[in-house]
Amino acid sequence: MNALPETINAKAFSAQPDYDEAATRRAFAKLMPLRTIIIYCYDPRAADIPAAVAKEFGDTYPGQILTDEAGNEIGTDATVLNVVVAGGRAVDALRSITVAQHLFGIKNIVVVHHTHCGATSYTADGIIDAFAQEHGADISTIYPRESVCISDFGASLKHDTALIRRSAGTPPSVDIFGYLYDIDTGELTRVTEDRAAT
Repeated sequence: MNALPETINAKAFSAQPDYDEAATRRAFAKLMPLRTIIIYCYDPRAADIPAAVAKEFGDTYPGQILTDEAGNEIGTDATVLNVVVAGGRAVDALRSITVAQHLFGIKNIVVVHHTHCGATSYTADGIIDAFAQEHGADISTIYPRESVCISDFGASLKHDTALIRRSAGTPPSVDIFGYLYDIDTGELTRVTEDRAAT
């Protein structure tokens, strides 16, 4: 196995001799003014979801890359951060939400499920049984059953927005929304919302 050159690790912010986490966070927030996290499915047919959500929220997407005088890419003017996971299920995005909030200070979290999703083509029991038979693995306790598949879009979106709200990594100051995206029409429909406590 090849070791990484020392110059690679030297590019880690926390490896710098003058590292200051608070100052680094301020710099990240300035150079990447992200305000909306969009959690959606990795299905290629769902690729237009970020643009639809950005339009709905008045966000900038995909935005432009910002460079310094030397031409180094240092930031973006995009205000949307994409978290792409199977079925757009929130359980897979919780750590990303926590990290994004820490680095950027997020205002909106938007969960989007889509029609014709592969996550609607199986059941929790089905995938658990298949893994046991095909791979000899018991995955029955890895994920909450309610987060494994989608059988009802309204129920899955309400579950996921509630899951995000209950997470200690979600500050009470963020607004959380659940949308359904119609693959056939490109229509985005708000199904649920959980506004920040005032």
